[in-house]
Amino acid sequence: MNHSRVPFREVLHGLATRTYAARVKSQPDTATTPPPRMDLKRTIGLGARDSAFPDEKLIHFINLKLSLLGCPGVARAGDGEFNELSAALLQHNRETERLLSDYLCPADQRIQDFLTDYLEGCPPVLKLPAKTFVLDRHGLARALSLPPDRDEFESDIVKSYRIRQGVLHNPHSDRRTTKGVFHIAEGGLPVPDDKLEVPRKAFATLLRLALNPPRELLRLPFTSTQEEQAECFVSLLLRPVVCPAVPGYTGKKSMETRFFAPGTLVGNLDFVESIFGNGGDPFLPERDAALDVDHWTGHTGCVILAPHLVKLTKKAAGLPHWDKATRRQRRDGMCWRKPGELYNDGSAFKVTCRDHRGVMVTLIADNYFGYCKKEVKTQISYSANLFGHCEEEHAGGALVHPSYDLGEEFSGHLHVRRLDHSFEEAVKLYGSIMDVNPAGYGVDKRFPDIIYVSEDVHFDLHRQTVSWPHKKGRQSLHLMPGHTYVRPSGYKVRMEKPRGGRAWRLIGTVAEGVLCHKPCTVSGGGKSEISKPITDAVIQGPVFVADFKRDFDRVAELIRRDYADRFKDETRRRTDSRRILSKERSLGSVIKLLTPASREYSADYNDWLLSVPQYIKELVFVVK
Repeated sequence: MNHSRVPFREVLHGLATRTYAARVKSQPDTATTPPPRMDLKRTIGLGARDSAFPDEKLIHFINLKLSLLGCPGVARAGDGEFNELSAALLQHNRETERLLSDYLCPADQRIQDFLTDYLEGCPPVLKLPAKTFVLDRHGLARALSLPPDRDEFESDIVKSYRIRQGVLHNPHSDRRTTKGVFHIAEGGLPVPDDKLEVPRKAFATLLRLALNPPRELLRLPFTSTQEEQAECFVSLLLRPVVCPAVPGYTGKKSMETRFFAPGTLVGNLDFVESIFGNGGDPFLPERDAALDVDHWTGHTGCVILAPHLVKLTKKAAGLPHWDKATRRQRRDGMCWRKPGELYNDGSAFKVTCRDHRGVMVTLIADNYFGYCKKEVKTQISYSANLFGHCEEEHAGGALVHPSYDLGEEFSGHLHVRRLDHSFEEAVKLYGSIMDVNPAGYGVDKRFPDIIYVSEDVHFDLHRQTVSWPHKKGRQSLHLMPGHTYVRPSGYKVRMEKPRGGRAWRLIGTVAEGVLCHKPCTVSGGGKSEISKPITDAVIQGPVFVADFKRDFDRVAELIRRDYADRFKDETRRRTDSRRILSKERSLGSVIKLLTPASREYSADYNDWLLSVPQYIKELVFVVK
């Protein structure tokens, strides 16, 4: 590294007071010594005094950074004296910037090298912007998203308002569909069949246009109320976690992701840094992921926001004419018949190029905030797959152990399937973890509320006893709440009082659970649902029976009834002859079957349903 480049960067960002040589002296081995850990709360902006209302120091800091970029700032009281003192420093820095105009920070250089190699043979690849407003601390993006003298900003793609809790951003469009959104450049990893494949030449064109947005898109909201406005790119470094730390096994692993956005879209970066945290100044060596080998997965992501690409025609994007297109290009719409056809029909899209080397570059042709968040999550999944020994971000699931209401009495040798396990066998295998009592039971050494009992154990809730046969005569224990009784098969029994004031019940839980796991699905695939308890969906309460024989005769009548004639539409009658206790009919289906529905069921059937008392229906549900 050329050490002469570092000091001016320190002045530029106002973050260091020591020279690079002094830092190297205090940290002699930056390749093996982890860089200072940034406080998590600070990286996501928690604990700030009031980030919605930037103070004068922050405004002066922003003005200084804009001056270093050659952009106008916002006039403040006392600026004259400050500008006079900093004029020589700014002039020196601009000359240094001119001499080092080709210099990119380490992360950007890795992205640039990848693009140059990936798009070899295509039109010349533009360089990533070297001069950007670097969001090197949390809160800068929020301050830049509104002018300091007004509480709102409005453009044709976003409306932002300053509120007490922070800043409210309203993008022009709020997407909820993913149809036709995901495009992937050819030449890297295989493109899934449900994604649209983009020719490399077209991706190179899209990248070139993304890095050359119209001037009105480059204007910063921070200077929007004055005649002379700042126009620049804004950039952000993220270090999203791919593998959390597991004490004694592995340290935390993260990837690096760089965001580039035209100035008007700085609110998007305010959004993502509040989720994933601010990674600091990418030009400083302590923020170089390559010098942090113990905590870097080795993968780099890049996201470039370019909403103006939706106005691009297919022909201008470099897509072939229909007559010269391949079968897949025709299927994916990556060709044109008329010169005026818009790329992706003028709708929002994301286009990505990536391969096995671990660099992923995505262009987002929209300013919908959700696309920015989901793209970081996608890149986390990409890194997890390449790194190995990590679950994808979209993985999820639950280990489920079914439990049953056993009522007030339960006998292991009568009510569950025998597995031929004995208490003697359990003692032989696991005697070291329990204190064995001569009466024929064991108490766990670490958790005394766990009791190991015989295979012929009998639980009686009325007598509050746990009893079993023994060579010395029948033995028993006092049935205690808060204790778990484990049979030799692993089947667990405990007493529990359900919510709602009902009497105590015996609850049985099977030993071997079911792993419900969804390793990789798209949004809306139900990953979170299988990890949630269903207790809030279960209504508990007593069902009173006035005349047992008469009421259960009525229940039997409902169970035996043929419901195939219930439909209002005569063409649907006799199409569903499933009985209530059929394995092909679920409990939910039975509930629907016994619930009036004027649009679907005939008037006679609905009248008959209304004549059935609700408690009779509840008894049917219990039997089902």
